[in-house]
Amino acid sequence: METRAVLRGVRLSADKGRLVADLIRGKKVDQALNILNFTQKKAAPIVRKVLESAIANAEHNDGADIDELRVKTIYIEQGMTLKRSAARAKGRGARLCKPTCHVYLTVGD
Repeated sequence: METRAVLRGVRLSADKGRLVADLIRGKKVDQALNILNFTQKKAAPIVRKVLESAIANAEHNDGADIDELRVKTIYIEQGMTLKRSAARAKGRGARLCKPTCHVYLTVGD
């Protein structure tokens, strides 16, 4: 059985999120949580919350045993880019692009 958790529209670059996702792919959930607690990246607490949500979903909806769960799939896709403007010299403006991403995580036996 597989259980899924999704977080959309996170203010994070997809490339930076994938660095953290690669660390926990295929690991047991307790080991993955331990890795995420000690990873010093902006994406680590975000991915940890999604993982905790997937674990809670598996326990509540499917009655799964937490000790047997593994991170089956995790992928981070690019979301919508927020476009902002910043003031520059001589009355000009510049465009700032603020990336977002979507986190998809599946846990299972």
